[in-house]
Amino acid sequence: MPSPEQWTRPDPGAGPAATAAQPSPEQVIAGLRATTEGGAELTQLLTPEGERLADSRFDPYIADIDTEALRDLYRDMVLVRRADRESNAMQRQGQLGIWVPLLGQEAAQVGSGRALRPSDMAFPSYREHGVAYTRGIDFRELLGIFRCTDQSGWDPAKYGFHPYTIVIGNQVINAAGYAMGQKFDGKVGNADDADNEATIVYFGDGATSQGDVHEGFVWGAVYDAPVVFFCQNNQWAISEPTERQSRLPLYQRARGYGFPGIRVDGNDVLACMAVTRWALDECRHGNGPVLIEAFTYRMDAHTTTDDPTRYRLSDELEAWKLKDPVERVRAHLARAGGAEQDFFDGVDAEADEFAAQLRDHCFNMPDPPPERIFSEVYADTPATLDTQREEYLSYLAGFAGGEH
Repeated sequence: MPSPEQWTRPDPGAGPAATAAQPSPEQVIAGLRATTEGGAELTQLLTPEGERLADSRFDPYIADIDTEALRDLYRDMVLVRRADRESNAMQRQGQLGIWVPLLGQEAAQVGSGRALRPSDMAFPSYREHGVAYTRGIDFRELLGIFRCTDQSGWDPAKYGFHPYTIVIGNQVINAAGYAMGQKFDGKVGNADDADNEATIVYFGDGATSQGDVHEGFVWGAVYDAPVVFFCQNNQWAISEPTERQSRLPLYQRARGYGFPGIRVDGNDVLACMAVTRWALDECRHGNGPVLIEAFTYRMDAHTTTDDPTRYRLSDELEAWKLKDPVERVRAHLARAGGAEQDFFDGVDAEADEFAAQLRDHCFNMPDPPPERIFSEVYADTPATLDTQREEYLSYLAGFAGGEH
């Protein structure tokens, strides 16, 4: 649940200020509306019922999204969701050490990921499987991380997608630094827009309580760095609701750092794409950072080690199911005549085949040799690490079989 629009200091004319940190009746009503609808400032282009809403500000940013393109976005989300569900199941079967579900956040990730150019750079946390997919990362590459056989198997420079970051919020300050480098390299504000670049960094609502996030905001702001801070507010920082993280809607925090903040319906793939394209343009043209709060919901556990039934009610989950990001695109395509049942059946079949390929890859993934933990870490391996490797391998050789 998000916090009310204002807690103890409402805007002028919004009613009396609350006392002793208790909300006034007017503030309670505003907070409840914000919980279910995202508030009056929510940018939405596609309703949960699949109705397309006109928006003079953001429609130009998705003018190229015709019926065929929307079908592609639907396919992206279905495949990403199916891969997520299969990976979750494989963890339960002992094939992965842990899994971080993205169920319910497909629109935020696919919409923003498809808004990026190849020359842009994305910094994920550990839940951005959908963004990885849109950047061309083979989903099988992600499984090695969660099976604990690899750190990440892709080239960040080639795909414009940084390795996953486990430390909460750390990627934000890294992204701010990378974006500063883009500016120092003359990749911002050029007359030829093709020469311009931007960075996007993903983090959750809970990460906004971390110091690294605020340091990233400060550095990005003072250097006008071309960085989009993309907060996926899925309402729960593990077991802590958003109302325990902030007294204001998260997008309003941008005011304190001197750059724009905007709240978008994170379950609306069109709105997420349009707003992200706008924000990236702002950055590439030299206008500095933008904070996007994608107002969405985590439909599953925080990770497979978490039990969400211990801290949230089932009726909250059921209410958000009505705002499903995949179903609203399906409803729009169906009601607008953009797709027949054969199309949806075909996408489902493709998703099942995609999941089967992931399962086959995971079950047959070879265990890396023991020395693997020492390689692919440093560009130039220090002598101390060489010594540790030799001592470790010598220790293993002392056992029967020489390997364990």
